[in-house]
Amino acid sequence: MRQRKISDTPRTFAVIFETGDEIAKGLKEFANEQELAAASFKAIGALSSVELGWLDWDDKQYHTSVKLDEQVELLSLIGDIALKDGKPAVHAHVVIGKKDGTAHGGHLIKAVVRPTCEVILTESPAHLTKQIDPESGIAIIHP
Repeated sequence: MRQRKISDTPRTFAVIFETGDEIAKGLKEFANEQELAAASFKAIGALSSVELGWLDWDDKQYHTSVKLDEQVELLSLIGDIALKDGKPAVHAHVVIGKKDGTAHGGHLIKAVVRPTCEVILTESPAHLTKQIDPESGIAIIHP
């Protein structure tokens, strides 16, 4: 993973993942290194494997809905970073395209890059925190 700050106000970064990098893990490490309390990001690229999930309302857990070990296009990756229990937490959704033109989407669980993923990440001026929502059982942003 390579990174470069491209603006100071607001702090904005280009974060470039390379073949073999895992996006969710890398974004979390980057958020910790930069001490990000609140940010949003978007990305495009391509992947060698991906695991997407969905939230089961009954058990309040993310479950795998799509797991592919094949070359796919990363059509859209969007998400946010907010503090959860005082540490940066990454929440991202993904749409991928297969070679036959079909698309799949869901909550990002895991994605391995091949050959690149180009992320533009912008720090938010106001700190956002995540707290457990009693109804859903998941951490959501409470501004």
